[in-house]
Amino acid sequence: MAERSARLEVGGRELGPGSPCLVVAEAGSAHGGDLGRGLELIEAAVEAGAEAVKFQIIFADEIVHPRTGTILLPGGEVPIYDRFRALERGEDFYARLKEATERRGALFLASVFGPRSLRLLERLGAAAVKIASPELNHFPLLDLVSSSGLPAILSTGVSTLGDIERALARCPRAALLHCVTAYPTPEAEYNLRLLPALRAVFGVPVGVSDHSLDPLLVPGAAAALGACLVEKHLTLARCGGGLDDPIALEPGPFAAMTRGLRELAGLTGEAALALLAERCGGERVEQVLGDGVKRLAPAERGFYAATRRSLHARRDIRAGQTLRADDICVVRSERNLRPGLGPEFLDMVAGCESRRAIPAGEGIVWEDLVGRGR
Repeated sequence: MAERSARLEVGGRELGPGSPCLVVAEAGSAHGGDLGRGLELIEAAVEAGAEAVKFQIIFADEIVHPRTGTILLPGGEVPIYDRFRALERGEDFYARLKEATERRGALFLASVFGPRSLRLLERLGAAAVKIASPELNHFPLLDLVSSSGLPAILSTGVSTLGDIERALARCPRAALLHCVTAYPTPEAEYNLRLLPALRAVFGVPVGVSDHSLDPLLVPGAAAALGACLVEKHLTLARCGGGLDDPIALEPGPFAAMTRGLRELAGLTGEAALALLAERCGGERVEQVLGDGVKRLAPAERGFYAATRRSLHARRDIRAGQTLRADDICVVRSERNLRPGLGPEFLDMVAGCESRRAIPAGEGIVWEDLVGRGR
C-alpha cells in the first residue's frame, strides 16, 4: 500500500507546500446531460483562469436507492433518483469532455460514486479521481481507488477526524479538501485554520472546496493558509436549472476569483490575509478563519447520518431470508430512508439471516439480523 506524502502529483502538477495553488472549476453536472453545454463550461472555465475542470460521472444506482424520494437541494425539492438517472451518460460523453479540456491545456478531473463510474474514469485515463464527502466512508470504493493507482482528492465535509483517518488508511495516496456540507455554506462556519492542522495531523496536501457565495473570501483566506487546491462550482447561469447552479459562480465572478488568487499568491500568508481584510472586511476574514478545531459545522450537523453511505436493502427482503451481497447496496441514506450499518460491515452482513422483513431501500441494522446463514 502507498504511504502518505506531503506532496501529490496530479497530471504533472505537484500539489503540496511551496507549489502554486491549483484552481479547479467544479462543473459537476451543470451541463444537464447536454454535451454542447459541457463544452461551453470547459471554455468558460479555462477563459476564467481555471487550471482544472471537474465533472461528475453519475449512475443513479451508485448513489441513491430508487425509493429515496425527494431531497432539498439549493434549487429546492428534487426527486433525486430520477434527476440522477436523467444525468446518466455513456463513456463517449465523458471522453469528449476530457478531450476538450485537455485541448485547452487544463486538467480533466471527475468525481466517481461507485465501481462503474470508477472503471469508466480509469478507461479515460484521468489525472486523478475525486471522492465527494458522502463517499468518504464508502470503503469498498476507496479500496478500488487505492488499487487503481489514481491519486485521489478526498472531500471531508460532514466528517470527524476519525472518519478522515479511516479513509486515508484505505486510500493513502491522496489530498484532502476541507469543506462544509451545506448549500450555501455560511462563510463564518468555514473554520479555515483547520487547513494547517489537517496537513500537520495527516501529512498530506490540503485544500478547500468552497460552497459559500462570495467569490474570493474563502478561497483567498484558504490560499493564504497554504491551500494547495481551491475548488469552486462554476455554471453558465445560476438560473440554469443544474443541481448546484444556485450556489455556483458564473464565469465573470469566477474570473474575478482567479485574478484575486493570483494577486494573493505573490504575498506572504500574513500579507495576503491583510489585503483580504482590506477588501472583504477584517471581521469577515477572522470569522472564516475560525479556531482550527475540527468539528461538524452547525449547518451540517443534522446531515451526518443522512448524507453518508450505509448498507440498504436493494430489494424487498423476506423474514428468514439469507442475505446475499447482491441483496445489499451501499448508498446515501438521505432523509427519507432509515440509515443502515456502515459499509465496513458489508462482508459481515452478507450471509446473515434476516430476523424480519426489510423493505427495499431501508437501511439494514443489527436488529434486522439473526446470524450467519448456511
